[in-house]
Amino acid sequence: MPVFRCFGSPPVDTIKITIAESEKIFLQNNLSILAARYNVDANRALIKQAKFWDNPVISTDQNIYDKQGGFLAHNATNGQVYVQIMQLIKTAGKRNKLAKLALDNAAISTAQFDDLVRTLRYALISDLYEIEHQLKVKHVYDAEINELQTLVTGMDEELKAGNISVKDNIRVKALLFSLQNDLVNVDAQLIPLESEVKLLLRNNDSSFILPVFNYYLPDLIKKEIPDKEELIMIADSIRPDIKIAHAQLDYANHNFTYQKALAKADISVGTEYDQRSSYAPDYIGLAVSFPLNIFNRNQGSIASAQYNIKQQQTLYDGQVSQIENDISSALAKVKFYQGVNNLEQLDFAQQYDSVFQNMLKSYKQRQVSLLEFIDFADAYKDTKLKLLEQHTGLIKALIDLNYQTGKDVVILNK
Repeated sequence: MPVFRCFGSPPVDTIKITIAESEKIFLQNNLSILAARYNVDANRALIKQAKFWDNPVISTDQNIYDKQGGFLAHNATNGQVYVQIMQLIKTAGKRNKLAKLALDNAAISTAQFDDLVRTLRYALISDLYEIEHQLKVKHVYDAEINELQTLVTGMDEELKAGNISVKDNIRVKALLFSLQNDLVNVDAQLIPLESEVKLLLRNNDSSFILPVFNYYLPDLIKKEIPDKEELIMIADSIRPDIKIAHAQLDYANHNFTYQKALAKADISVGTEYDQRSSYAPDYIGLAVSFPLNIFNRNQGSIASAQYNIKQQQTLYDGQVSQIENDISSALAKVKFYQGVNNLEQLDFAQQYDSVFQNMLKSYKQRQVSLLEFIDFADAYKDTKLKLLEQHTGLIKALIDLNYQTGKDVVILNK
């Protein structure tokens, strides 16, 4: 049986693109990804910032003018200079704890970046496969419309010769118009799909983007899928949203530790020089200061951090449950579509095309009535479209399973 590739009747001015090529362009050009990448870099820079010591503080007080010495007189008999240098020393490991919070923020932004890439990649691949589906639908209409147009041309000649009735001629033309109208609706659905793909790829070209696929549908129908427990284990280890939830829980725990550390008083240590106002000239002393934690011991922030841990733990547990539900639903959908699609259907679809050609030939030879031909043509179109819906349903289910797992557990394109 043949490999199933994208076909249809796209515009002449097209850009053919594979999934691998589209993903490469997407990662390089998408503005949302570029902006998120800068956000990751910005949060990583804050890790280094959190580790820096506070700058020392220098303060001075000196006379500008006195009657005896005049302006800025500083000597053995006149003037006064006071200079102090202080260094803040954070206690209870506050700098290291703050650095851990910065690390958590960087981990969150990295996981958010990965989640954005995952979501936008899913949108891109889904749109490309939907374009392929619409082009296949378009192919069904194109093939039937082309045959009917040839038939209508011949019937016009037969009408002129008086061999058929006006009613029969109009009836076939009405069928042709109905198919052409349906084809317009298919073309209309391609417009927003193409627009979104071009936005994701940052492509401003007017050309039609034609996805090129290389998958073998019978293999996908028979494909062995990992069991639910294995898929859940994979998703729990690599899905970015669970990493976000885990990093946010880590941040909450580290923030609680940091808030408790803030209850400990920091110490400022330094030295000071006083030229004349102290009990001894040219006084040099040691300066130490720290707050007395009597009223404010950061009680409110500590309590808030405790509640935030409970909140993030609940959100994390909810995310784990959500992943299990997502995997179960996606796996059930794949199994369902693998069940409704089968190899006999594929053979039937190919044979049905031959039956349509025979039916068309029989009508031209007046072996079947117009009513029988129109009924068959409607049934042919509906059946072909339903088969395409089932085939595309399987493809979409496999795409969704890969997305929910966070990894391509099923390779669609070899």
